[in-house]
Amino acid sequence: MVVCHCNRLTQAQITAAIAAGASRPAEVYAGCGCGAQCGCCCRTILDLLRTGEGACPSN
Repeated sequence: MVVCHCNRLTQAQITAAIAAGASRPAEVYAGCGCGAQCGCCCRTILDLLRTGEGACPSN
């Protein structure tokens, strides 16, 4: 599932960045080789960070 349309980041890419140690949205973007654009995905990224998601059901 695409979470960030500006950067075309998928949930799998985001959870991989979290699994690699990202603990803030800026670290997730950096881990994926991009930066925040419009910010619409920040809430979803924060939710994934809070739940420790490397384990969301459908990627």
